[in-house]
Amino acid sequence: MNTPFALDHVSAYQSWREHKLDQAPTQIDPLIVEVCDPRRLTEAERSAIIERCRRANMAIYVSKTGDEPDKGIPRALGRCLGLVRLDHNPGADEDAITSLTVQTDRRHRDYIPYSNLPISWHTDGYYNPPERQIRGLILHCVRPAEIGGANSLLDPEIVYLLLRDQDPEFIRVLMHPECMTIPANESDENIPRPERSGPVFAVHPDGHLQMRFTNRARNIRWREDPLTQQAVAALKSLLQQGIPWTFEARLESGWGLVCNNVLHTRTGFTDGPAPRLLYRARYYDRIQGT
Repeated sequence: MNTPFALDHVSAYQSWREHKLDQAPTQIDPLIVEVCDPRRLTEAERSAIIERCRRANMAIYVSKTGDEPDKGIPRALGRCLGLVRLDHNPGADEDAITSLTVQTDRRHRDYIPYSNLPISWHTDGYYNPPERQIRGLILHCVRPAEIGGANSLLDPEIVYLLLRDQDPEFIRVLMHPECMTIPANESDENIPRPERSGPVFAVHPDGHLQMRFTNRARNIRWREDPLTQQAVAALKSLLQQGIPWTFEARLESGWGLVCNNVLHTRTGFTDGPAPRLLYRARYYDRIQGT
C-alpha cells in the first residue's frame, strides 16, 4: 500500500509532510464553521466541515440549537458526514449516544468521564479491540459547565509527523502490536473487559493513520524495551510542552466537535444550577471525504 505512513515509503512521506505542514492551521479560528441546524446541514456547511477535517482531522461547529436537548442532533449530523456505525460502549445510553454529565450511579461512578475531574490526553476507545477501533467522534454541547470543562485538541497526524522527524524508529516501535497494553477490567460484573494490547499508531486498510493512546499514569503497561520507553517519553513530551498545532476550546450550548478521533483533554469543571451536559457519539467510520 503506497501510504505516507509506511516507513519504507520515504518519498510519499516527504510529499505528504510538506502538504500537511502547509495546510495545518495553528490557530483555532480556521476550524470553526457556523451552521444553522446541524441536523440539516446545507451543502455549503457540509463542505466547510469536511474541508476543515481534511486539513486538521477536526472541525468545530457553532449552531443555533442552543441548549435544545435533542440527541437526534449528533445522530443526524453524523449521518450527513458518513458516520453511521455507532460504538455501543458500556457507559453509553441505550441508543449508543453517551450523555456526558456527572453521574454517581454504580454503572458510571468509577469512570472519570462521568465526573467533574480533569482528563489527560487520550483518543477515545483506546481500550477497544482492533475490530472496534473508534475512527470518528462527535461531541455536542447542550449545556457547558459554569466554570471549566474546556478541551485541548491535537491532530494525531501532526504528532506522528513530529515523532517521525525526531527518529523514524520511534514510529516503528509505536506501531508494535504489543506497544501499549490495557489491563483487564473486572469491575463490571456484566461486561468484563479482557487485557488488550495494541499499537499506538496503525495504518488502516484504507491507508489512513489510526492512533490509540492514553496518557494515564496508572493501569497502562508499555512494552519494556529501551527504544519504546524513549519513544513514549518523546510522545508525552510533545503533549506536555505545548506545540503550535494544539488548540484550546470550550464548547458552548449548540456547539460541537466533529473529528477523526483526535487527541483531546478536558479540564476539571464546576457545575452551575443546571449540570454540564454533552452528547458523545463514537463511530467505527471515518468522516466521509477525509
